[in-house]
Amino acid sequence: MASDQIRQMVNFILQEAHEKANEIRVKTEHDFNLEKQTLVHEAKLNVQDEFLRKEKDREIQERITRSAEIGECRVKKMKIRDELLHTLLSEAGAKCAVVARGQNYPQLLQKLIVQGLVKIEENEVIIYCRGEDVKTVEKVIPAAVKEYVDLMEKESGVKLDPKVTLNSVRANDLPESTYGGVMLTAVSGKIVCDNTMASRLNLVYEELLPSIRAILFPDEQ
Repeated sequence: MASDQIRQMVNFILQEAHEKANEIRVKTEHDFNLEKQTLVHEAKLNVQDEFLRKEKDREIQERITRSAEIGECRVKKMKIRDELLHTLLSEAGAKCAVVARGQNYPQLLQKLIVQGLVKIEENEVIIYCRGEDVKTVEKVIPAAVKEYVDLMEKESGVKLDPKVTLNSVRANDLPESTYGGVMLTAVSGKIVCDNTMASRLNLVYEELLPSIRAILFPDEQ
């Protein structure tokens, strides 16, 4: 009788142990599966985040590259346009040089001297010119001074007696790049009137540059 009771107790304990073990196994498997799902989900999120980060980095790099290419194209375009404008100015300068070899050049020099004297408004003036123009300028100075004096007397009623001389130091003659014309100075070079062909060409060029650009580069408008 006692042995039966003991057997029943042992069986009960074993049954309880099996049930507890099964409960622990089920809970362990559940926790494991839950943890596995969590880890898989986090891994997917990490993969997605990494993909999005790389995609964003790629887009940023593409924008940087595209921006650099656009900037490079603009620089090249501006360089080509500047070269074209420089060529245009050089060709215009070459035409000025042709004018300086024409038969009407002495009259032009005279007018430039008169205009310079009117602008400079000084009694003692030194005129500078290119070496090849020295003889021509020497010839027209008297006529230019007379025209200036007559003009000022007519306008103001005052008869001036300016001292206008040609620069005597040949090393200080104007360079060929001026294309001709004259430069007048006074007060030991403190007052200067640049009436060279290059100076006048540059003035006209700057004034007409917007119109020139509109003609040559209409897509800028």
